[in-house]
Amino acid sequence: MRKHTTAILAGVAMSLTLASVAHAKDKIIGVSWSNFQEERWKTDEAAMKKAIEAAGDKYISADAQSSPAKQLTDVESLISQGANALIILAQDASAIGPAVQKAVDEGIPVVGYDRLIENKDAFYLTFDNMEVGRLQAKAVFDVQPEGNYVFIKGSGADPNADFLFAGQMEVLKEAIDGGKIKNVGEAYTDGWLPANAQKNMEQFLTANDNKVDAVVASNDGTAGGAIAALQAQGLAGSVPVSGQDGDQAALNRIALGTQTVSVWKDARELGKNAAEIASQLADGKKMEEIAGTAKFTTPAGNEVNSLFLTPVAITKDNLNVVIDAGWIAKDVACQGVAAGAVAACN
Repeated sequence: MRKHTTAILAGVAMSLTLASVAHAKDKIIGVSWSNFQEERWKTDEAAMKKAIEAAGDKYISADAQSSPAKQLTDVESLISQGANALIILAQDASAIGPAVQKAVDEGIPVVGYDRLIENKDAFYLTFDNMEVGRLQAKAVFDVQPEGNYVFIKGSGADPNADFLFAGQMEVLKEAIDGGKIKNVGEAYTDGWLPANAQKNMEQFLTANDNKVDAVVASNDGTAGGAIAALQAQGLAGSVPVSGQDGDQAALNRIALGTQTVSVWKDARELGKNAAEIASQLADGKKMEEIAGTAKFTTPAGNEVNSLFLTPVAITKDNLNVVIDAGWIAKDVACQGVAAGAVAACN
């Protein structure tokens, strides 16, 4: 099984080696985080910082604390501290525009991290979010191929929310058009906040007299909010729910049976790749010369250089993949699980 896991991880990310080219050391890589609301961002940060420091560079960062206005000043501060390259996880894809343009105008390369930045001069690094949406919808559809569906979308200020929903619709459109699936609730979740997802789910349950057969939630935080609403009505575990990120609480919910799938995006690989790309760009490498780069046309029609990593759907049937990869400890994933209920927990 370890060989199988290694093979999956090899496909999850394309290694970007710095060893074959001479690089200047002592560069400053500035990282602007939108927030640390989701547990995964700390995982991303640890991998990113490790790779930056291993290359002999300096890591500096700022936490926007979910404020688009603060993120603008954060980026200006990182620039004033001498950042040679910036990695930006945008809180608001539109609001971050002026700060990104300021960096570009000053010749500072920018990596749009995980979330799209609408600027042709910003490198776009993420997982394939359309594929994440497809995997979410497929896992739920496999369990519940008909009935009343609710869609708990991500933040309307994050382009990923629409990419995810588009992927979900690719899988479900035929069943929706054919009348097998009925969309009985669809809403964005402000700030990706679980509390907002819970409120949306509560409203959909009330509007449909609790007759909801499936929930396609766009990440593990929103899934947790939706499941809390289902739990209050005695429906948790009987209604399939999707998510993404491989949050520890979500993986435990999968083992317990209250969440159906979490699409795992190995944040360690994303953080490592971001560090390596930023370092290479700071050394003067052109974006199109980054290994594995492809052109991506954004919703606004910009053509950006991008690198998409491959996500993996985690269900109770392959929970061992994240355990074997060291992403989560077995006792954490399997806490409270009845003996013999899940193979990975045996």
